[in-house]
Amino acid sequence: MANRPEDVGKEAVQKKGWFGAHKWLILRRISQLGILAAFGAGPWLGLWLVKGNLSYSLTLETLPLTDPYVLLQALVGGVVPETIALVGVAIVLVFYSLVGGRVYCSWVCPVNMVTDAASWLRRKLGIRGTSHASRSTRFWILGATFILSAITGSIIWELVNPVTITVRALLFGVGLAWIFILAIFLFDLLVARDGWCGHYCPVGAFYSLLSTWAPLRVTAANREACDDCMDCFNVCPEPQVIKPALKGAPKGIGPVILANQCTNCGRCIDVCAVDVFRFGTRFGNDPLIGAKVPDQIQTTGS
Repeated sequence: MANRPEDVGKEAVQKKGWFGAHKWLILRRISQLGILAAFGAGPWLGLWLVKGNLSYSLTLETLPLTDPYVLLQALVGGVVPETIALVGVAIVLVFYSLVGGRVYCSWVCPVNMVTDAASWLRRKLGIRGTSHASRSTRFWILGATFILSAITGSIIWELVNPVTITVRALLFGVGLAWIFILAIFLFDLLVARDGWCGHYCPVGAFYSLLSTWAPLRVTAANREACDDCMDCFNVCPEPQVIKPALKGAPKGIGPVILANQCTNCGRCIDVCAVDVFRFGTRFGNDPLIGAKVPDQIQTTGS
């Protein structure tokens, strides 16, 4: 029986304890805040562990990291990158190709904390309405940023990038930046569930392309235990990725979530009281893993 959206995770807390029902969420917040602290240690404390920002950084004067999305905009805009920037891109591409590009969205991006807060409050207030924009809209915006960069000869998205704006606001307290952040929060709260990240953000669209063949995946390996509470669907920022793996056994679909839009945030693992989900790999995606026999499927109405 489906739970109400505002009750998401309550059963998991009862069965696994509060920490067990929030483990991956806590780890994500530690990651996001830790990254911000590393950038902030320089301007705040004079301890320059990391110089730069999420577009380009140099850690301990040694490790370069370059956002490939930003570099591609620079290239189409006619900018010739330095060798160290190319090295930084190679490191980032290898990393996200292994763990999944949209890990950036759920474990690194500070805007995620804003949109997660809006999503949580939306569930608590029982706000149901949403916009009907296609999730493919973000890919059209992604393409537009490259076209505009080519026309203007500049890295056009960085002028309005909420990630950059949020980092500046959190680290330096830029006044107008907070208005932009508030606008995203209110949009996700009142207009569209997971509106910004799930429908419009070109950064997420770009990084999803790096997830296509990533080995690290969430898998519904224990999907026969699913009691149709819908908590995973209610909490997931990309709920459309869950159903094929969770309910695909009769159609010969394995339990691994292969969709490149999955952010590997782990919230479905947290909120599932019967431990349907876990982290695994894309390999060994046998359709019979976790499959229910036909009479069980008919009985449960799956």
